[in-house]
Amino acid sequence: MDYNKLAELLFPQIDKTPEDYEAMFPPREEGTIITRMGPSPTGFIHLGNLYGAFVDERLAHQNGGIFYLRIEDTDDKRYVEGAVETIIHSLQFFDINFDEGAGCGPDMTDAGDYGPYYQSQRGPIYQAFVKRLVSEGKAYPCFLSEDELAEIRAQQEAAKETTGIYGKYAEKNRNLTYEEIEANIADSKPYVIRLKSKGNQGTDGVVYIHVADAIRGDVSMPANDQDVIILKANGIPTYHFAHVIDDHLMRTTHVVRGEEWLMSLPIHIELFEALGLEPPVYCHTAVLMKLDDETGNKRKLSKRKDPELSLDYYRQEGYHPQAVKEYLLTILNSNFEEWRMANPDADIDAFQFTTEKMNSAGALFDLNKLNDISKDVLLKIPAEDLADFMLEWAREFKPKAAPLLEDKDYLTKILNIGRDDAKPRKDLIYAKQIFDFISYFYDEYFVIEERIPEQVSDEDAREILKRYLETYDHSDDQSQWFEKIRTITADMGYAVKPKDYKKHPEEYKGSVAHVSTVIRIAVMGRSQSPDVWTIQQILGEDRVRARISELIG
Repeated sequence: MDYNKLAELLFPQIDKTPEDYEAMFPPREEGTIITRMGPSPTGFIHLGNLYGAFVDERLAHQNGGIFYLRIEDTDDKRYVEGAVETIIHSLQFFDINFDEGAGCGPDMTDAGDYGPYYQSQRGPIYQAFVKRLVSEGKAYPCFLSEDELAEIRAQQEAAKETTGIYGKYAEKNRNLTYEEIEANIADSKPYVIRLKSKGNQGTDGVVYIHVADAIRGDVSMPANDQDVIILKANGIPTYHFAHVIDDHLMRTTHVVRGEEWLMSLPIHIELFEALGLEPPVYCHTAVLMKLDDETGNKRKLSKRKDPELSLDYYRQEGYHPQAVKEYLLTILNSNFEEWRMANPDADIDAFQFTTEKMNSAGALFDLNKLNDISKDVLLKIPAEDLADFMLEWAREFKPKAAPLLEDKDYLTKILNIGRDDAKPRKDLIYAKQIFDFISYFYDEYFVIEERIPEQVSDEDAREILKRYLETYDHSDDQSQWFEKIRTITADMGYAVKPKDYKKHPEEYKGSVAHVSTVIRIAVMGRSQSPDVWTIQQILGEDRVRARISELIG
């Protein structure tokens, strides 16, 4: 077989060679770490994407490298309009930024010298490399029809053999003559291009590949034995082939991807070898797991069952990006929490992320732990900055409340409550929860949510509020204010238990705490809140008096 003649028959329109593209996309500066994110444009970006992108970004940026975005859109059925914008903006929210790639320039234009960054625009590049493989006898056209493929599969399954095209099942098309191929093309028979694998299916011995995975160490697997498709009948490459070419020409040094891609590693290694190219460093991350609420067993996060898989969940709930990133690092690197304890006030970027400290087993995602970490992170963010974050969140996800939050001084005072205490309060978690927590500061959202304590009668409650209003002086300091509550408590016969309390508990009205709760409910609408005196100082005298008067009736 004259393979050069066959290559010209199959690809007469391709006039550029792999060497031409090597010259167009020269090696980057030696020693530079180049990572990439290569999503399909489906419009759904999830926690796993952020998990991987965070690793990509840290690997590249903490070493002065480059992190780029490549859109793997060879399957146009999965394309969703606006998906690229969603990917970029979703990651930007978490301070994950690309240096180059699809949509990374002004007005969503591409940025960088190694594009196009959309695989759908790189067809001639892929075909030039496929043409080279054909010319070297390493790939061949396969004319197997759907019916023939189905018959082979049925035969293999009946014989309990591995399914696929390899060995004797590939011989017919591997050994077609040039004239037979030419005749098939003349008859408009559809065909794909397959890699002519050097695999070992059917032999006595098994050849293994050995790959130094940056997370898992030495990975040993049986070499690929399948004549995998590298170019489909429509001229579009398969993912396996496209990513090999793109990673090489874009000069990717590290590929971060989920462990589900481990099974494809033998195919990818063989493709790199067939093309005479050096593979990148592979980093196969652990699958994100969670404890199932029903079974208590670990399982993969599910798009159907787990809303927290979607990045939109964190934006809609209003988790601060710093909190999410801080939590992800506790999953990603086993030594991060120890580092954080030793460096409680250090910027997260000061932590030296390494793939060696990544867990190769299933990474357990725990929303409760994220919430705990978020409490600590928000406490370190200045109240002024947290107020800005709350306003941005409200404008997008609670627009009716946004105008209220534009009074930044007022909101800052609210968010500052208890921050400087000897034991700072840690009850703020995410924007949605925070707004619910502080909503009583705004008349538009103020409601009486709870009843007065059962120890206090309705008549006594009104009397407590009347006396409180009569003695209320907004200029009182905290001790003066509380002394007045003590006086009301004593004058109304509260706080003193009868000697025979156990025999006649009904004669005990209650304590100063019960009296304070009546006031708290009148002013805040709930029985639990931070310090009442501080809250009243922020609410202002007019609002305090109006709310108490409204409840007295």
